[in-house]
Parts: sequence; C-alpha cells; structure tokens
Amino acid sequence: MKKLFALSLFALAAAAQAQDTKVAVGISGWTGFAPLTLAKEAGIFKKHGLDVDIKKIPQKDRHLALASGDIQCAATTVETWVVWTANGVPGIQIFQLDKSYGADGMVVKPGIAKITDLKGKTVAASAPGTSPYFALAWMLKKNGLSTKDVKVVNLEPQPAANAIIAGAAGVDAAMTYEPYLSAVRAKPEAGKIIATTLDYPMVMDTFGCTPRFLADNPKAAKALADSYFEAVDMIQKEPKKSFDIMGADVKQSGADFEASQKYLRWQDKAANQKFFTGEHAAFSKEAADLLLEAGIIKQVPDLAKLTDTRFIQ
Repeated sequence: MKKLFALSLFALAAAAQAQDTKVAVGISGWTGFAPLTLAKEAGIFKKHGLDVDIKKIPQKDRHLALASGDIQCAATTVETWVVWTANGVPGIQIFQLDKSYGADGMVVKPGIAKITDLKGKTVAASAPGTSPYFALAWMLKKNGLSTKDVKVVNLEPQPAANAIIAGAAGVDAAMTYEPYLSAVRAKPEAGKIIATTLDYPMVMDTFGCTPRFLADNPKAAKALADSYFEAVDMIQKEPKKSFDIMGADVKQSGADFEASQKYLRWQDKAANQKFFTGEHAAFSKEAADLLLEAGIIKQVPDLAKLTDTRFIQ
C-alpha cells in the first residue's frame, strides 16, 4: 500500500512537472536582467510552474527572435518596446525590471572633457533601435547636438568599452553599461566616464511578451512577474548566494558582480505599481518623440497599448 501511495505521489509530481508552461526569454548580460537568471538557477521559475529557457540575444536582434517565435518574452529598455512595436513587432510590457543609477554611460578617451567636444568625433554604440544608441541620441540632444553631429560606428557594449580600454584608433567615445562600464572605471589611464544615467536618468528596463503569449498564457505571465519579485526578495535575504549565482552567469565573481549592481536598482512590486501609474507613460511619450525626430521610427504607435499591469497587482 505504501509503495502504491509513493508511486501515486511520484506520478502526480511527474504530471505537475509535465504541465510546466514553456517560455523562452531573450536577454543580454546586462546586470539589470540578472534576477531573471537567478530565478531560473535558484528554481524560482520552476516553483511557479514555469519551464524557462533564457537565451542571450543582442538587443539589436531580440525583436527578430520575438517575431520568429524563437522567444515569447524579452527584457529590454522601455523605449525599445516603442521601436519594436512601431516597426511591426508588437510587445506588451508586464513588469519593470530595473532603473539605472549610473550603470549606463558614455566613456571617452583622454582629452575629451565634455559631450559638446564630440562634435565631428567617432562614437561607438550599438545599432539604431537599441538602448546604447538611444542613450547617445538622448545625451547629445540634451547638449544641443544630434547623432548627425558625430560619426557612429556600431559596436555592442562590451567591445565598445574594450575599444576605449585598448586605445583603438578611430574610436573617440563609446556607449556602454555595467559590468563593462566598471572595466573602464578601473583603467583611468585609458579613458574616463563623462556621463551616466545619474546625469541623464533615461535607462529603465521592462519585461514584456508577445500579445499572443499573454492572451494564451495569462497565468504564466503572472507567474513570471511573481518569480521576478521573489528573486529580488532573495537578493535581499541571501545576498552572497544570489550575487555568486548572478555573477557566474556573466563570468564574474560574486564580489565583482555585487560592485557592478550598486549602479542600478531592481524594482520590487511596490516600485512597479508606482512606476506604471504615470512615470512610464510620460517617459514613453518623450522617448517616442525623440525616436521619431532621430528617424528611428516612422510613426508613434499607440503607447497606451504597450503595457498590461494586471500581473503586478
């Protein structure tokens, strides 16, 4: 009888496991996305009935993976959802991940003192439609310039930072983020940071999914949000274990990862609820206007349709 009961429990567990909702999520090695990795590696997603496959995909290609169905959800910056939707790859943001407080920035070679000195110079940044390119456009505009006043060469955040550290010819400045920003910070003889999101608070990341996935899997969407908030809570309760797990994913020690995360703030449920009551909409509008002006989008999509906040209640 005991054996039969044990077998029954095993069968029930196996059945529950088989029912885990499969979802593929596209992210990068950006420090702000790390709680998603923690949720997977610490078994939080699984506990919430999810079978999550995390795929590292450059931001410039993430929308293509969404469009193809290779992934159903993604982490990216708020304005990037505007770009993707305007360009025919709709996505709906369901919770906020982080806010950058100095974790994104512009690094320059010695001899460049301020942003206006970049006129006619070469800046390394990821492709148009990505967060680093948008950050460049935003910082230039706030200083009376535009991307037309500089020469942009497309490099992803890590090689962009490395170009400054190595003193690569033909690159005067670069747009990058943590943990690569700290690599420049550690080599002051090679270059310096002249602007970050402390000076220009415009990098905030959200998690979103395709409209079809949300329509077909509302319980899974709620589980994704709950898992993220649980991971953020775990960081508070078990910091060393959490930093070790998240650091390992980007080939950093727990201590180095802990240092890099000091320049951003992960957003819990209360912060999410506050963010989506007005700040998100206001920023999306200002960002959309700049994207239109820069020629990155041809028309502004219906911004009211880019969020679904029922999963953070």
